[in-house]
Amino acid sequence: MKIYLKALSLHLKSELEYRSSFIISFLSQILVFFSYYFIIIAMFSKFSNIKGFSMYEVLLCFSIIQFGFAFNEVFARGIDKFDDLIVQGNFDRLLLRPKNIIIQVLCSQSDFVKLSRLIQALIVMVIALINLNINWNIYRVFCLIFMIISGIVIFFGIFILAASYCFITVQGLEVRNVFTDGGKQMAQYPIGVFKKGFVYFFTFIIPYAFVNYYPLLYFVGKSNNIIFGFSPLIVLLYLVPCIVVFYLGIRHYNSVGS
Repeated sequence: MKIYLKALSLHLKSELEYRSSFIISFLSQILVFFSYYFIIIAMFSKFSNIKGFSMYEVLLCFSIIQFGFAFNEVFARGIDKFDDLIVQGNFDRLLLRPKNIIIQVLCSQSDFVKLSRLIQALIVMVIALINLNINWNIYRVFCLIFMIISGIVIFFGIFILAASYCFITVQGLEVRNVFTDGGKQMAQYPIGVFKKGFVYFFTFIIPYAFVNYYPLLYFVGKSNNIIFGFSPLIVLLYLVPCIVVFYLGIRHYNSVGS
């Protein structure tokens, strides 16, 4: 962890060497994020709810997914850009070092420009919570915490799977965008508003529904099933096969020079 924090400080120092560029990029990310936010606001100006979900319930769902995605873009950028390590031959050097491979990959890159999205997601989350009539208790506090953590974990797992795909090919990596950017766009709404096929896929294949749909039902009082409140913990199990697949890929990696 000490090495990782040191790497983060170096990346931040590097990005701040070009402060004008950093500030412009930071501000542009704010505009991009709020375009998503205003689309939801505009939609609810025409509709009072979406399959029973109010605007602030959708905004809570939206903020949790956006927070998880932005967190990984900032602090797990090395995993997201793993194909660069393969193409440039730098992954071979990581294998020679006596440190955990995933930690080394995490240390390879970061993107502090995306902190703007992380902060904005927190602001939207606070706005949603203030305007929702939540019957607070200890279980709902834990439910909210689990939702936020699982949002981070699920995107980290997907990034790991996408990195594993790079051991097969670095071509056609647009397929990962289906599950990262594409999945993010779908999961920022309660999964239950979509058709059953999508609900099943994003419950049992990629468990977005356990991040901010089933726990959301409990959190806002649409369900009294306390199991829903703890369902985000299932996402932690999803991370295990993702890491296993990544290390299987390493075992079959022959290096760029072979």
